[in-house]
Amino acid sequence: MTGFVLDASIALAWCFEDESTPAAWALLDRLRAAPGHVPALWTLEIGNILLGAERRRRITQARAVEFLGILGDLDIRVDPDSPGRAFRDLLPLARERDLTTYDAAYLELAMRLGLPLATKDGSLARAAKALHVKTFAA
Repeated sequence: MTGFVLDASIALAWCFEDESTPAAWALLDRLRAAPGHVPALWTLEIGNILLGAERRRRITQARAVEFLGILGDLDIRVDPDSPGRAFRDLLPLARERDLTTYDAAYLELAMRLGLPLATKDGSLARAAKALHVKTFAA
């Protein structure tokens, strides 16, 4: 399998200028060449953050729609198995590594697929490194 696991924090860095980094943009270029894999919660997480940003007037609805169109043009593959792993695999991993179950979903997917994890989340990156999961930090 090729590509990497794409945490929402990286994707959102492409939407919000104040969260953007050169490393995040490099990951977007990488995503154009290889697929990004995400747990099923990713779409809900992205949508919720965009809606919150609209409500706080951080972005406009038009910008959110534009951004979702950009994401829709990328090869982002939603993992169908992640919901079934929530109680069996994600909850114990979250407990063990002091993560949210949301973050554990990204880590578990990277471990299961044997792919690097792209994240801006420090605690998630540290947990990944402790489990010998390669990370792309941004």
